[in-house]
Amino acid sequence: MKIACTVRLSDRQRQTVERAIPGVDLIYPEIKYETGSPYFPTIVDPAVRDCEVLLGHINPRGLGEIAPRLRWIHLFSAGVDHVLRSDLVIKRGIVLTNSSGTTAPWIAEYVIGAMLQHCRGFKLSIRAQMEHQWSHQKVRAVCHSLRGQALGIIGYGSIGRATARLAQAFGIEVLALKRDPSVHNDPGWSLPGMGDPEGSIPRRWFSPGERVELVRLSDYILLAPPLTAETRHFLGANEFAAAKPNAYLINVARGEVIDQNALIDALKSGRLAGSCLDVTTPEPLAADSPLWDTDNVTLTFHTSAARPVASFYDLACELFAENLNRFVSGRELFNVIDPVRGY
Repeated sequence: MKIACTVRLSDRQRQTVERAIPGVDLIYPEIKYETGSPYFPTIVDPAVRDCEVLLGHINPRGLGEIAPRLRWIHLFSAGVDHVLRSDLVIKRGIVLTNSSGTTAPWIAEYVIGAMLQHCRGFKLSIRAQMEHQWSHQKVRAVCHSLRGQALGIIGYGSIGRATARLAQAFGIEVLALKRDPSVHNDPGWSLPGMGDPEGSIPRRWFSPGERVELVRLSDYILLAPPLTAETRHFLGANEFAAAKPNAYLINVARGEVIDQNALIDALKSGRLAGSCLDVTTPEPLAADSPLWDTDNVTLTFHTSAARPVASFYDLACELFAENLNRFVSGRELFNVIDPVRGY
């Protein structure tokens, strides 16, 4: 089987893929990056015509024409919205899978870190340090414990479940929102011993239509849903108006799942205590955005899953190799994307 890979793998990663099934022919096609989005380059290698599988991060222009034998696209990322912008998956019936689960443990650590820096006043301490001020009483006044706090998780997939497991160790009460709250288990890929595959951690489950109630009950709100037509601007002025004045919001999904103007208003007016944003609209964030200078905002730069590149691809290749074996043997794949739902 010929596989086109748009990421240069290490020898170890390549061997992981090649050991999955006999006769793997892994090629690195020549790619031309022109102006515009890095997600949509052009493949200029005719060898792709014989490939049945595309492995990587990108959705090359004209892929349907240059690769008529293509049957499956596997993304090293969890986000798939850039691939679903074209009709290739629906029109050709090409299977699309992602690497959801391979980044979840690291993003979960980021979320807990964001909660800890807020509840222990780190941002205020850093500001005082830069100004050479010993702000003992001021920092003490904002400190609180995570124990007994309620974490509302919007999007109870691999990231939400990995976060819930860590939150449980801190004595945090977990509330979970998902498209169908009657289905608690998660069939997606996850590291052994990680996450909440059976859905046993949340104290209460919510549907998308109950998001105002989830926000009302939460001290911390985590946004971790896929970006779809249904989740675009999922939280806005109506939801923020229901929040506790001490509520702290963390977004590791996509900037567009929040009405960003409404978020800025809520932060500046005190309807939210603060926010940690790993994603924004747009990215990079515009230089004149008020978010840069809003005191109760912590900005990171789409780095919540960051770790050494080798370890990222090692795990992603393990998932792909397992799926490759399943693909050839006709078994159900992990992390198959429904192009209609968008995840």
